[in-house]
Amino acid sequence: MNVLVINGMEVAALLPMSDAIEVMADALQTLARGDAILPLRPVMWLPDRIGALGMMPAYLGGEPSIMGLKVVSVFPGNRDTPYDSHQGAVMLFETNHGRPLAIIDASAITAIRTAAVTGVATRALAREDAGDLAILGSGVQAQTHLAAMLNVRPIRRIRVWSRTEENAREFAARESERHTVEIEVVETAQGAVDGADLICTVTSATAPVLKGEWIAEGAHVNAVGSSVPFARELDTQAVARSRMYVDRRESALHEAGDFLFPKREGAVDDSHIQGELGDLLIGRVEGRQRPSDITLFKSLGLAVEDLAAGYHIYLKALATNVGTAVDLGGARV
Repeated sequence: MNVLVINGMEVAALLPMSDAIEVMADALQTLARGDAILPLRPVMWLPDRIGALGMMPAYLGGEPSIMGLKVVSVFPGNRDTPYDSHQGAVMLFETNHGRPLAIIDASAITAIRTAAVTGVATRALAREDAGDLAILGSGVQAQTHLAAMLNVRPIRRIRVWSRTEENAREFAARESERHTVEIEVVETAQGAVDGADLICTVTSATAPVLKGEWIAEGAHVNAVGSSVPFARELDTQAVARSRMYVDRRESALHEAGDFLFPKREGAVDDSHIQGELGDLLIGRVEGRQRPSDITLFKSLGLAVEDLAAGYHIYLKALATNVGTAVDLGGARV
């Protein structure tokens, strides 16, 4: 029984950002309508929390339905090494007989689908005329988030800040050439977000890099870098000032340090979360109410996003004869 193995370069070719944004929008609406199973992800931390192994199972309904698992190691300290901070595989299974269909590079899927979900949120929540973009961080997610923002809004200015200025300059030079845009390197996070109406935080910081007092009225913020309860990129005021939306409420209440720190401080409670992004897309909750609103999307990443991205990649790989077939599985002999 053949299982298709698809590597990272193949993933990037089969899942351009414009496609990924639409695939994520569809998956989040399916989740909002209740046609998905999404357990909280178990995470095994290594001693001293130098790294973790996360396991993300899910079922996504539709025609056809699909089930699967992303297993991924998370090593935030990899920033200055040859290795990505997220490494692993997405495994797809069909739901008639449980046959394994594909094993797909998880680093590439994670990089693209995370930014694509941010693109969906930005398209739904940011002002139509938003185009002054600040990116805090300069790693893989900074790269894919720039692509997502360029897909959903007419970007007129781009500023980037990183805790290591050399990394910011390398990012600016590389991505300016890739997208034929001008990217300004700014020495401070405050300088990067001054007057910005689109802000993406994509750092590995454990303490706030974005303060609420810096955020301009009418801005939309995408908080992406932290996905654990003991770390955050935004300070309490940044969260309290915003209309906050999440990819999954249950996940946010257990895992989102950006929300849990302000909650523990008494600045917000659970009702501060306006709703899930999928609910916003199907009209179950309201989005931006006034041009002056500060909107916030807190991203944690969901296994249904990995499944939807993986299945889209799998179908395109079959259609274009991409990937490597390996004889695996449980066929009776």
